[in-house]
Amino acid sequence: MERTLVILKPSAIARSLVGEVISRFERKGLQLAGIKMMQLSDEILNEHYAHLLDKPFFPRIKASMQASPVIVCCWEGMDAVQIVRDMTGVTNGRKAVVGTIRGDFSVSMQENIVHTSDSPENAVIELNRFFSPYELFAYENPIKCFRYANDEIG
Repeated sequence: MERTLVILKPSAIARSLVGEVISRFERKGLQLAGIKMMQLSDEILNEHYAHLLDKPFFPRIKASMQASPVIVCCWEGMDAVQIVRDMTGVTNGRKAVVGTIRGDFSVSMQENIVHTSDSPENAVIELNRFFSPYELFAYENPIKCFRYANDEIG
């Protein structure tokens, strides 16, 4: 099973959307493998957004991500990265399709509710950045047979 990172940003916290966002992933059939609330440090943000450090808008991103604690989640399932990306919608909430998380809850490029991993490779890197191994859990869910056909899960 593939794993992916989702960060519920300060905009989700402030707008009381945590339960709604988590519920959408659960209803889709993804399995929660880790979750915690944390305040993001300069160090972790500089690492996470290293590709944006020299951009003029980086200080705005950093301030936004430190406006309150965030909730980091690890979601697991077949093709979890792509499923989460599809459910989330494009980065700019004004352009995100209605029915996606950003399309339903965001009208901003920056205050867009969630961060999600953009590839399986980056998901591994990001999950290692935000979680220690003992904070992620593998467990059998008794309803797994109602999520996937036998030949899908091997």
